[in-house]
Amino acid sequence: MNEYIQVSTTVGSEEEAGAIARLLVEKRLAACVQVLGPITSHYHWQGKIETAGEYLCLAKSRAALYSEIEAAIKAIHPYEVAEIISTPIIGGSKEYLAWLVAEVERAS
Repeated sequence: MNEYIQVSTTVGSEEEAGAIARLLVEKRLAACVQVLGPITSHYHWQGKIETAGEYLCLAKSRAALYSEIEAAIKAIHPYEVAEIISTPIIGGSKEYLAWLVAEVERAS
């Protein structure tokens, strides 16, 4: 397993995205969370094709923290089925990755 991950989730408002970003950074589960949006998502839900405006959160962290990140997001996520996806980071600048590790390992 790769040591570094990017976890993505989407929510319906900028405020909800900001709350997730703040929670993950404050708990030191992520070194950085970027919020992008608004974006438009198209998907199947309960037998229909839906279109919704959403905001995308991209959290940079360590793979060892994934279960805690997932639990933290689920605790405040407003959707019945939250998109929470972890993607391995297979490379990055040595300085950035060192900063990432330092930020998620500091005591709260």
